[in-house]
Amino acid sequence: MLQQTTVAAVVPYFERFTAKFPDVGSLAAADVDDVLRLWEGLGYYSRARNLHKAALAIVQHHSGVFPADAESLQALPGIGRYTAGAIASFAYDQPAPIVEANTERLYARLLALTDDVRSAASQRALWDFAAAIVPQKRPGDFNQALMDIGSQICRPQEPDCERCPLRTCCAALALGQQHELPRRKPRVPITGVDEICVVIRRGNRFLLRRRTDGERWAGMWDFVRFEVDASELEFLPKTTSQTRNTSDRLLFAEPCSQLPNTIRRQVHDQIGAKVGEVVAATEFTYAVTRYRVCLKSFLCNGTGAKLSKANGPQWFTTAELAELPLSKTGRRVAEWLTSFRNGGREN
Repeated sequence: MLQQTTVAAVVPYFERFTAKFPDVGSLAAADVDDVLRLWEGLGYYSRARNLHKAALAIVQHHSGVFPADAESLQALPGIGRYTAGAIASFAYDQPAPIVEANTERLYARLLALTDDVRSAASQRALWDFAAAIVPQKRPGDFNQALMDIGSQICRPQEPDCERCPLRTCCAALALGQQHELPRRKPRVPITGVDEICVVIRRGNRFLLRRRTDGERWAGMWDFVRFEVDASELEFLPKTTSQTRNTSDRLLFAEPCSQLPNTIRRQVHDQIGAKVGEVVAATEFTYAVTRYRVCLKSFLCNGTGAKLSKANGPQWFTTAELAELPLSKTGRRVAEWLTSFRNGGREN
């Protein structure tokens, strides 16, 4: 959970998760939907799916006993070299190296590594260095100490070199390069993207599909959505009313009687559904990796045609939506639907 997430955000998720799944056996026996539902909001949902797969592997291939050595740990789904080294050294006192954000910066400065720190050659050099220095005695304390030095002293900006216990062996400090290193390629600029979400309603039920492997949020349930070109949005009214709750969320009331044929065809091609008139629509923005996405969601009456297909679309009530594992943005759409059904026009 701590990978790509802050400690403050993780704590309540960790407490709920371990209360539901107190050991590897209970996690392995769980339905993956229950795992994803408890993970909802943390993002990077492949971590949750891999956690479940790893629990299954531990039960099936290790008799329910968590492996202790880094090599066996790396064979488990979702466990890379850093996580394996952290578990092996912290939990089992095995002399396994670790390279993460803080130690990566620290090692790059100790070595005066001038190449892009994320290049394959640099990563090999950092891991070789980490493996060479980790001791047989108290490797977990050693690794933790280096992470602490990296986070508290060898900071990204304004490293506190005077207080650093490693200053006498730091090549970057000797060369006066501690403020320049480590070096990374410039960040890729943020790209704007337009997405359409089509919420198909039939009576008091809504049509959702499970996202497949290779898609973002694989394994999660979601409304029909896809990326569109800005030219496909010209049918929208030029003026909209802004809700007072969030500055980036807009609500339209009956913006058009029908969605354009291009959008309706995409919906039909994706799940075989026929889209009727637009009842209401909402808009909000969200960020994912290097993209800033503007998602426009349309509530439409319609029918579905591929419900008999295995793992195909299914109809759900708003109450059932509350129990489904949805992405964070999918949950926002579901909450809007609940608000709309309850007579409200704001999320």
